[in-house]
Amino acid sequence: MALTIGVDIGGTKVAAGVVDEDGRIVENLLRPTPAQSPEKVAETIAEVVRELSKGRSIEAVGLGAAGFVDETRSVVRFAPNLAWREEPLQKKVSDLVGLPVVVENDANAMAWAESRFGAGRGETHLVCVTVGTGIGGGIVLDGALYRGRWGMGAELGHIQAVPGGRLCGCGNLGCWEQYASGNALVHEAKEIATAEPGRAARLLEIAGGTPDRIEGQEVTQAAGEGDPAALAAFSSIAGWLAQGLADLTAVLDPGCFVLGGGVSRAAEFWFDEVRDTYARIVTGRGHRPPVEIRLAELGASAGLVGAADLARRI
Repeated sequence: MALTIGVDIGGTKVAAGVVDEDGRIVENLLRPTPAQSPEKVAETIAEVVRELSKGRSIEAVGLGAAGFVDETRSVVRFAPNLAWREEPLQKKVSDLVGLPVVVENDANAMAWAESRFGAGRGETHLVCVTVGTGIGGGIVLDGALYRGRWGMGAELGHIQAVPGGRLCGCGNLGCWEQYASGNALVHEAKEIATAEPGRAARLLEIAGGTPDRIEGQEVTQAAGEGDPAALAAFSSIAGWLAQGLADLTAVLDPGCFVLGGGVSRAAEFWFDEVRDTYARIVTGRGHRPPVEIRLAELGASAGLVGAADLARRI
């Protein structure tokens, strides 16, 4: 069976794996990301590829990169959490490992994996939304990954949700990810705990008594214990997610949405509300076929599985 290697490169870790034609990971490795040095990142990728290649016949390598990847799937034009600026990643890694290499945006790679092997199996029109620190996205239309004219499509987190709203890391104001992401969850929880400390008693206790120390883990724990402020923060995120999905439906008319990312691990606190709110507000409700909203199935391995499968199609 043909084997490829997928590598998911994030701001803190490089995850790599040998993947077969059915999307199964044969072996995997994890390394810290030397984020401040493009040369060291390329060397780290080459090291894991060489190690995983030992004793195997590898056809190609797919790289899932957290950033803007150009239309040729070879250059990372910009990465918010790595020192990549117009980085010729495909050539660097291919020269180091002596194999064909393709580069893809990490959220695109995740969407492709979920469409092929995960929650989107059998669906030719799907939108994948990764809800983590920010919001990423990937779109599959007519069974093909949609990348846009310049390879930078599906940056869903940077659709403007609130004109003149919160400052986003991209430099614009009011982006969707500022209201519907892990960072937004923490922001909401801190605001509620500051304004209504009595309502956030358990959350503040878990966080050591001060709103400034609240992080996502504390919000999730407090929600599990019934803290009203933590539950309200999750409810806020659910509302913003539902609104964004409804807007995307009006533009793309997908058959399903697949929701993944770190926040999905706390889906018990927001997923049902997203579905219910979406059904209530989507345009054409009652006159259009239902759009399924599903949780991603492949977890943290989706990016490398998708990258590996895309490499098979070079």
